[in-house]
Amino acid sequence: MAKLHFKYGAMNSGKSDTLIKTAYNYEERGLKILAIKPQVDTKDDKSIVARGGYRRIADIVATNDLDLEKAILTHDNVAAVLVDEAQFLSEEQISQLFSVAKNHSISVICYGLRADFRTQMFPGSKRLFEVADNIEKLPTMCFCGSQAEFNTRKINGKYVFTGSQVAIDGEAAVEYDSLCGNCYQREGGTI
Repeated sequence: MAKLHFKYGAMNSGKSDTLIKTAYNYEERGLKILAIKPQVDTKDDKSIVARGGYRRIADIVATNDLDLEKAILTHDNVAAVLVDEAQFLSEEQISQLFSVAKNHSISVICYGLRADFRTQMFPGSKRLFEVADNIEKLPTMCFCGSQAEFNTRKINGKYVFTGSQVAIDGEAAVEYDSLCGNCYQREGGTI
């Protein structure tokens, strides 16, 4: 039976890189995949972009109200669905992905963040933690050498801990780092 997987990590843990490599591995074996990204991720329009410079065109760009199960089932012979930035999907869309795996025997692998720069879970991530068959953490390192657990937002080079949950990297001088708990608190973050 197919499963719903969630591979999560802090910023810069290689989630999109891993998705692109996974897609390559499936296709190398002659298996069809569908790559999905949420429309709210405006980086490079329809492409999934990895830090290392690799990119892949998304087969489906998901609007907030798109029924993912119906969209996926319009494609034939799909072996796996790979979802980038899954934290931006709605809880209902995650439930639709669960149905794709369980009712249509198509493996679904979601990649995304656990929580935002304020340590608040994203709705899509929360639902994935509730229903995913497998959950795997992709580690990354803090500047101090410890394992990074927390995402941080910087605007014009300064850490900020207030603001809307979504601000896309590279827009309006917004950038992100990942820090360990000690460094997160040292920079002004509160738990």
